[in-house]
Amino acid sequence: MTTNPVRVQIRKASDRFHSNHGWLDSFHTFSFGGHDHPDHRGFASLRVINDDTVAPGQGFGSHPHNSMEIFSYVISGELEHKDSMGNGRTIKAGEFQYMSAGSGVVHSEFNPSPDNPVHFLQIWLQPGNPGGDPRYHDYDLLAHAAGRPLTLIASPDGREDSIAIRTDGEIHFGHLQAGESLAPSSTRKRHWIHLISGALTIEGESLEPGDGAAIEGDLPHLESSEESSFFLFSL
Repeated sequence: MTTNPVRVQIRKASDRFHSNHGWLDSFHTFSFGGHDHPDHRGFASLRVINDDTVAPGQGFGSHPHNSMEIFSYVISGELEHKDSMGNGRTIKAGEFQYMSAGSGVVHSEFNPSPDNPVHFLQIWLQPGNPGGDPRYHDYDLLAHAAGRPLTLIASPDGREDSIAIRTDGEIHFGHLQAGESLAPSSTRKRHWIHLISGALTIEGESLEPGDGAAIEGDLPHLESSEESSFFLFSL
């Protein structure tokens, strides 16, 4: 029996903020850049979910960050990463990247393809405490999560082979086939679901790609009407 009532609020993909710079087409779930709204300034420690498409041969030049947990997930195409820690790698579709900016880091993100755009999610979480040495990690998320409907990919203690992060929160990757359902459990009572692809139903509400759902209370039952992928943030 559910002892903690569930409250779900949907943030439709079409209601997100939108910036189109020609080389970059970006949809912002939360306030970002020149867009600001008091009702959409993040969710708990979750500050940014940007759905970015970068044109061939374009990208973000070297720029600094500090005291932010930064994640990238490539949906299609390739993303070339370089940073002041000496890391340099091309992240491919289905791969996941983590960078803890710590006391300060400089990095760049570039689409190395001369022909194809790159589509990726950029996610920021506020760390519990500022500073610390910058950190970097990446891996093939689809291979890591293969065969499991829900996989823990980031947590404060790095349990279950997840990435140890500096935020008191957890990130799960979900993947359901058509007709599958999931009843996740968590001791945390604030959650955000971002649907990457497919179609989910949550408490009678239908989610399409790019939609988000803020959940207060126990996690509800999730149902998929087609093959679906999503991120679940428990904060």
